[in-house]
Amino acid sequence: MNMITAAPALQETDELRADIYALLASLLRQAPAEEMLQWLESLAPDQDEDTPMARAWSTLALSARYSNPAQNEDEYQNLFIGVGRGELMPFACWYLTGSLMEKPLVLLREDLKLLGFERQDNVKEPEDHIAALCEVMSMLISTGRSYETQHQFWQAHLQSWAKRFFTDLQNAKGAVFYTAVGLLGEAFLQQEDNWYLQLSPAAREGGQQ
Repeated sequence: MNMITAAPALQETDELRADIYALLASLLRQAPAEEMLQWLESLAPDQDEDTPMARAWSTLALSARYSNPAQNEDEYQNLFIGVGRGELMPFACWYLTGSLMEKPLVLLREDLKLLGFERQDNVKEPEDHIAALCEVMSMLISTGRSYETQHQFWQAHLQSWAKRFFTDLQNAKGAVFYTAVGLLGEAFLQQEDNWYLQLSPAAREGGQQ
């Protein structure tokens, strides 16, 4: 997705949210290269913290340590591309309707146009790919869109299916490294769900500008 706008100063919580969405987008767009694996391996959550997110970060760091780019490339290919199709279909339409290129994609494209996003020429997948949706959420946060705008997009295009996708990813037969990605995705989206529920109406309508 492309969007040109000045980046505002973000609260630390929002910076972290944007970064996690961007990380998930990167890992779900393509298999991680060596540099990414080294960075993931260095992650060190607070040892005294026992939360789903902390456990997910620790699992992802451990998985990065014991994997390599070639293995992960094969795993990504088998999970998401395959011959004809992969083990999983990482598209909103598939989870919501059982088919591709259905009404949820039409509605998504309308919302993306209203928000000022346009598809990059080099991207072949439909816009309802999980990586693209995480990327949009990251940009909505990092460009300072209101919490209400963020929540509306998240509720319309992620809330109803993305946690199921990440659960399926954890349980996929071909998943090894990506089991940890599924764990992080599920924990993070649950955290997002809780976070939006805790926002007051005033904060949701105000928030970032």
